[in-house]
Amino acid sequence: MVTLTDKQWVVVSPLLPKQDQTKGGRPRADDKKTLEGILWILKTGAQWSELPGKYGSYATCWRRLKRWEEDGTWKRIWKSLLATLSREDKLMLSVGMVDGTFAPVKKGGTLLVRRRKAKALK
Repeated sequence: MVTLTDKQWVVVSPLLPKQDQTKGGRPRADDKKTLEGILWILKTGAQWSELPGKYGSYATCWRRLKRWEEDGTWKRIWKSLLATLSREDKLMLSVGMVDGTFAPVKKGGTLLVRRRKAKALK
């Protein structure tokens, strides 16, 4: 469902952190497969446990998503893609979009929890 093209992978792969092999240990899961798994979750909105096996372990994908957020990898990718779009004159900064999700309040209430009556003190 979500597959990175070779052209996309060539752009993104240098921006991903490399594994430190000096300490030894088991090689980590394939970055491309893991990234595609993360993108599948983000696109479908499915739970992590529903990740198809072709993307590897859902726990690996989740940990990588979290680690890449913490170390700034996603920000580097975002900035690089914006710079590329700007160079190619495909970025229209004069156009902006706002998206909002609204949920109606049930029964006209504004409280999130029902208040209990205070117990009378004896």
